[in-house]
Amino acid sequence: MTKYEGLYQEKLKTPAETAKMIQSGYVCVSPTCMAQPTAIPQAIAARAKKGELENVKHHSIIALSPAPFTDPELQEKYDYVSWFTQAAARYSVQNGYSDYMPCHYSEEIALWDMRGTPDVVYAVVTPMDQHGYFSFGLVASECVELIQRAKYVFLEVNRNMPRVFGNNIIHIAQATAVCEFDAPIPTLSPPPVTEKDLKIGHLIAELIPDGATIQLGVGGVPSAVGTCLSDKKDLGIHTELFTDSMVDLIESGVVTNLQKTINTGKTVAAFAWGSQRMYDFLDDNSSIEMQPVSYVNNPYVIAKLKNFISVNSCMEVDFLGQVCAESIGSKHFSGTGGQVDFVRGCNLSSGGKSFIAMASTAKSDSISKIKPILTPGAAVTTGKNDVDYIVTEYGVAHLRGKTAGERAKALIQIAHPKFQEELLYEAKKMNLVV
Repeated sequence: MTKYEGLYQEKLKTPAETAKMIQSGYVCVSPTCMAQPTAIPQAIAARAKKGELENVKHHSIIALSPAPFTDPELQEKYDYVSWFTQAAARYSVQNGYSDYMPCHYSEEIALWDMRGTPDVVYAVVTPMDQHGYFSFGLVASECVELIQRAKYVFLEVNRNMPRVFGNNIIHIAQATAVCEFDAPIPTLSPPPVTEKDLKIGHLIAELIPDGATIQLGVGGVPSAVGTCLSDKKDLGIHTELFTDSMVDLIESGVVTNLQKTINTGKTVAAFAWGSQRMYDFLDDNSSIEMQPVSYVNNPYVIAKLKNFISVNSCMEVDFLGQVCAESIGSKHFSGTGGQVDFVRGCNLSSGGKSFIAMASTAKSDSISKIKPILTPGAAVTTGKNDVDYIVTEYGVAHLRGKTAGERAKALIQIAHPKFQEELLYEAKKMNLVV
């Protein structure tokens, strides 16, 4: 037995024994998505249900099911604070059982430095290697920086986690406790791509030059863009989320990363979430690097990459170009995430372009998503001074550098035809169009 194996055995506990180390009032954090443990939160919840804990809080960017901290029965015992609300937490946030944190993803660690040190970070890792190191696998995001700040670090070792290269490792000496739980790694089915998505994808792809570096967000439109890039050459990837469409681009030779001015030859991402095929592709792949989100999403890092292209989606846009990507009125659905980070980075990049895309309507063409003003209570995700391109299936509106009146006209032109007359009338009422 090596000294690292001996240290591992000293720190090895059951999930229940690990949860016994949690005290009332603790602030706990897990990194995003696949780095969220399964067994440790369930063991903490079991203690809370017995009345052994109160006022324990769990923070994370994206929570995945099972998420016991969203259980209404555990309110004020084991509560959740969402930093980007996903499906597993949407009900609890919308109904007031959980709270949420407005933030830019790139600034998460800076906000923790403002809030104070978390008591516990718990995370899923790969099995330990011969040198005593674990990998956070599919996630870098906030992992390394969080464990540097936490009082205690609990690792949930999962043999199913792919080992991915990058700045996403931790040594056994840094862990307070280790437990083992081989849960399946959650997968995400590729989103359905509609005819509208493909129309939007082609419009955006036409504006992406060979040699560009891309970031694609979540949803049908970003996936469609990936599909429409098959005739491009020497693209690079520098992205918050690594997606299935990126595997296709790499394997087909469209992505080489050779034109990137930094991280040349490497695909860089903050985390990955997709199919088992994608996880197998990432496992032990030396061309992929997982890096902290404070690096990946930093607008000044993005600015170093020429012809940087960002593609994200939204819920609605108003005449000024204010983008809401996280709520319907005051009803919270997601979060800011990295959208603004990449929009601002593109604005600083030589030749950079940021596209925010959406279908022009909702609810079977009964509602226009281009509006005179945002729905009352809606959160402004990307502000009017940052927005660049807005795209629907009816065209592309380039808003950056345009006046308020020019923006209104451009947006009306890419609205669904059945709403264009009404929107023009409203623009005239607002004295944006004469």
